[in-house]
Amino acid sequence: MKKLKLFSLAWPIFVETSLFMLLGFVDVYILSRYDDLAASSVNAANQAVSIATIIFTVISSASAVMISQYLGAKKEESASRIAALSIVLSLIFGVIISVVFLLFNRPVLAFIGAEGKILSFGCQYLSIVGGVIFLQALMSAMSVIIRNHGMTKISMFVTVGMNIFNTSLDLVLVPRMGVAGVAVATAISRFLGAIVLSVVLFKKVEKPSVFRLLKPFPVNDIKNIVKIGIPSALETFLYNLSQLVITSIVLNFLTSEELIAKTYVQNITMFFYIFALSIGQASQIMTGHLVGAGKLDEAYRRCLRSYRFALCFTAAVCAVGLCLRGQLLSIFTDNPDVITLGGYVLLLNVFLEAGRTTNLIVIACLRGSGDVYFPTACAVFSNWAISVLGSYLLAVVCSMGIYGLWIALAADECFRGVLMVIRWKSGKWRTKSIVKSENG
Repeated sequence: MKKLKLFSLAWPIFVETSLFMLLGFVDVYILSRYDDLAASSVNAANQAVSIATIIFTVISSASAVMISQYLGAKKEESASRIAALSIVLSLIFGVIISVVFLLFNRPVLAFIGAEGKILSFGCQYLSIVGGVIFLQALMSAMSVIIRNHGMTKISMFVTVGMNIFNTSLDLVLVPRMGVAGVAVATAISRFLGAIVLSVVLFKKVEKPSVFRLLKPFPVNDIKNIVKIGIPSALETFLYNLSQLVITSIVLNFLTSEELIAKTYVQNITMFFYIFALSIGQASQIMTGHLVGAGKLDEAYRRCLRSYRFALCFTAAVCAVGLCLRGQLLSIFTDNPDVITLGGYVLLLNVFLEAGRTTNLIVIACLRGSGDVYFPTACAVFSNWAISVLGSYLLAVVCSMGIYGLWIALAADECFRGVLMVIRWKSGKWRTKSIVKSENG
C-alpha cells in the first residue's frame, strides 16, 4: 500500500462529513420553514438514535483500529477477516435496533421528555428513520473498511450523491408530508448509499468470498472487538447519554425560545468542528498504520502536528462564525429573541470548540494506537460530573438558562482535552498495540 498522507486522507473525509452534516442541516432548515417545533422534534429523535446505535460504534471503532494496524503490519488476510466480521455483526445488530424503533418509538421519545407536538412529530420521524437504521449500520461498517485502505474519496462521492438526492426529495416531500417527508427522504437516500458502497467495496477493496474467512468463526477477533470497541463505544455512549439527559433538561426547564435557539446553534456549530473531526479520523487511520508498522516516534509527532493545525483552523472558523452570527441564525428564523439568545451562545461556544478540537484529534490518535481505556475513564467522570451536573446547576438551579448549559458543556470539553494531551505526551499509549508488527 502506498504511504498515507494526512491531507490526502483528510480532505475527502472533510467533504464527506460536511455533506453528511449538511443532510441534517437541510432537514432542519426545510422543517424550520414548515414548523419550528417540527425542527426541534427531529433533533430530539436523533438524540435517541445516537444512543441506540452505540453498538455500531463498538463494531466500527474496533474494526477501524484492527484493520489499520493489520494493514500497517502487512497482514492483509487478517484485515480482510475483520472487515467481513464487522459487516456481519453490523447487519445483525442493525436489524434488531430497527425492530425496536418500529415498535417502541413513542415510549422512547416520551422517556426523554418529548410531549405534545414534539412527541407527535418525533414519532413520525423515528418510526421511519429508526426502522431502517440497519442501513446506517451497514454504511458505517463499509465506510470504515474503505477508509482504512486509504480510499477516502470513494465514500465522499457516495455522500455527495446522497446529499443531492436527499435535498431534492426534501423539497418535494416536506410540503406534502411534513416531518414524515424528511424521514422518507433520509431513508431512501441511505438505502441507495448502502447499495453503492457495497458495490464499490466488493469491486475495489474486497471480494465477496471474503466471508469464507469467517470459517472457522474467529472467536479471538470477537474478543478483540469487545476489548477495543466497548471502551471506545462506552465513551461515545456516555457522551450521547449525557446529551440525552441534557436534552431532557432543556425540554423540561428551558423556554421554547431557548429550545429553538439550542437546535439552531447546534446545527450551525457542527460546521465549526467539522475540520477537526476530519483531521482526527485521518490521524486515527495514520496512527493505526504507523503503530502496526512499529513507527511509534513518527506516530507521536504526527498527532501533535495534526492537533496544532486543527486548533488554528478551528479558531479561524469560529472567528468568522462570530462575525456572521446574526446572519447565520437568520437563515433559520426571524424571531429576534431566538437570534439574540443564539448570538450570545455562539460567543460562549468558542471555548467549547477549543476543547472539542483537542478531544477529536488526540482521542482519535489514542484509539488508533489501541489506548482506549483512558479516554473512557475520563469521559465517565467529566461527562456526568461536569457536563450533566453542571448543566443542571447552572441552567436550572442558578437560572442561567441556555447560557449555563453552554458553560457546562465547554468546561467538560476543555477539562477532558487537557487530560488527553497529558496522556499522549506521557507515551503510555506506546504499549497498547493490538497487532504486533512483523518488524518486531
